Amino acid sequence: MAGRTDRARKKGPRQPSAPDLPAELPAASPADQDLEDGGVCELLAFADLDLSGREVTGAEIEACRYGNVNLSQARLRRTLIRDVAFDRCDLANLCALDCSLTRVSVTASRMTGLSWLDDHLRDVTFDGCRIDLSSFRASKFNDVVFTGCRMEQADFGDADLRGARFEGCDLTGAQFSGAQMTGARLTRCELTGISGVTSMRGAIITSADAVALAFILAGALGITIEDSD
Repeated sequence: MAGRTDRARKKGPRQPSAPDLPAELPAASPADQDLEDGGVCELLAFADLDLSGREVTGAEIEACRYGNVNLSQARLRRTLIRDVAFDRCDLANLCALDCSLTRVSVTASRMTGLSWLDDHLRDVTFDGCRIDLSSFRASKFNDVVFTGCRMEQADFGDADLRGARFEGCDLTGAQFSGAQMTGARLTRCELTGISGVTSMRGAIITSADAVALAFILAGALGITIEDSD
């Protein structure tokens, strides 16, 4: 029994599955470069495009790559995004409602003001992204990892974060009120000024992060910390 427990500890949390993409994808033709209601984008590469401000319902994006694509201020509703890689894209102020993301990677992208509301994220990685002033309210996270991201004042209110990890992220002023966080992991993160700290019951944090969190939790509980003489 002890041996089995030790192996489980060594195994650690599950790593998200990477997008299932072929090594080479054909470039999207001009006719395939736009998004439309109920449209299907599959097995295509998109690069250096301006798709900002699009409003789309019921679309499917599968096995595609987006490089340096501007999707800022787009509006997505009931859209399925599966096996997709976004690299150096502009997703600022994009709003996704009731969407599904599965095996998606987002790298070095700008996502300021993004809203993913009531969405389901499974096997998703965010690496080196700017995600400040964003909202993930009421979304569900399964095997989702944020690494080295700027997430100041991000809103995770009422989200299910039990399958989320934050590694080396700046979460200054982030909101966690009402979130489910049992098993969520935070490692080497900046937690100054976070709100809803009492919702972090069951979260797993490093000892270094615990020191900062102790002061925030004390403040939330009305406890005054003072140095002894």
